[in-house]
Amino acid sequence: MATEAPPEVIAAAERVGKYRWVICGLLFAATAINYVDRQMIGLLKPTISAELGWSETTYADVVFWFQAAYSIGYLSFGKIVDMVGARIGYSIAFIIWTAGHTLCGFVGNAFQFSLARALLGLGESGNFPSGIKAVTEWFPARERALATGTFNAGANVGAIVAPIVVPLLTIAYGWRMAFIVTGVASLLWLVAWIALYRRPRETKALSAGELAYIESDPADPAEKIGWLRLLGYRETWAYALGKFLIDPVWWLFLFWTPDFLGKTYHLDLLSFGPPLVAIYLISDLGSVAGGFASSRMMKAGLSANVARKLTMLVCAFLVMPIFFAQYAGNLWLAVGILGLATAAHQAFSANLYTIPSDMFPRGAVGSVIGIGGMVGGIGGMLMAKFTGYILQTTGSYTPIFAVAGSVYLAAVLVVHVLSPRLARVDRI
Repeated sequence: MATEAPPEVIAAAERVGKYRWVICGLLFAATAINYVDRQMIGLLKPTISAELGWSETTYADVVFWFQAAYSIGYLSFGKIVDMVGARIGYSIAFIIWTAGHTLCGFVGNAFQFSLARALLGLGESGNFPSGIKAVTEWFPARERALATGTFNAGANVGAIVAPIVVPLLTIAYGWRMAFIVTGVASLLWLVAWIALYRRPRETKALSAGELAYIESDPADPAEKIGWLRLLGYRETWAYALGKFLIDPVWWLFLFWTPDFLGKTYHLDLLSFGPPLVAIYLISDLGSVAGGFASSRMMKAGLSANVARKLTMLVCAFLVMPIFFAQYAGNLWLAVGILGLATAAHQAFSANLYTIPSDMFPRGAVGSVIGIGGMVGGIGGMLMAKFTGYILQTTGSYTPIFAVAGSVYLAAVLVVHVLSPRLARVDRI
């Protein structure tokens, strides 16, 4: 588990630099771009559906194929990142997802859109395995939840930027050009990533004191571990089943919140921007707060087991008011409920994402993240079909929000039952 660095090492790190947070900033920016790209279909659902003649189930099918590719890719990229490292792995993922995103501007029907979104999903599946791998390389265990929560907050920034920028691009140039412009502009990040990212010991700008702080945890075995071996560990399934339960709810928020607000409160492409910005600003705070809370508890002397699970339990209760979002008396009350739920999800997720690095050696972290992402993607596929069916047949979000509000407690229970102490897996 996480161990406290000697005081002189901590003091040295604080005195000589914070370069590791530059790396975290790059991860934050990539995650923001990732979420602009994936959220655009939710924002443009009414526009694209009207032009291409989509039903609720057609839209759900397009989301389904994105998530199918995302699920498969997550497992593959977890292994790829463990093999080639975060620098190359992230670059490959970024190129693939940017190509898929840009191609959405050239499609003519739902089938072609599904193919382009599947390519997007395949590439985007590399974002979090690469990000977590980079955090594992650049941060000691006691800071990983905070670093993960910080770069994960980029998801919310992307979700804030998208409803501001995308409607303006769409109104000015059409929805196809909105995909093309955002895709081409994002390539600036790739240039910065290739130029700046190296492992700590390969980074000349990193001071000796900060390097000592980064490497202050006990050394891990250097052996690379195959994911098939990892499937036999309860600790792997503690993480993976937690992802299976909570990831579909985040997909629901991302792909259907604009639709929910539009239908319930009669908003259009321009008017649902401010409510969405408010929701994801609240969510952004939750992401950082979740990482900060558990990191603070660990610095105060609590174990990672207690800090992670206590934070997740509190978040599980904070999601529950989503039950009542359908019955909110006005738009901004609904925005508050949705914002609280998305913030709690992000805080929960920041801690769940950190659990593999608490339990597994560095050589296995990317693969465990990949397995969890695949299982979470399967849950997302099921949620897409369920949501499309419910909306097509009943038009009501009540059953959907009932599921969303209940799964986080189940996720905490699953994690605790399968890994009661978050014990370190030292022999694989």
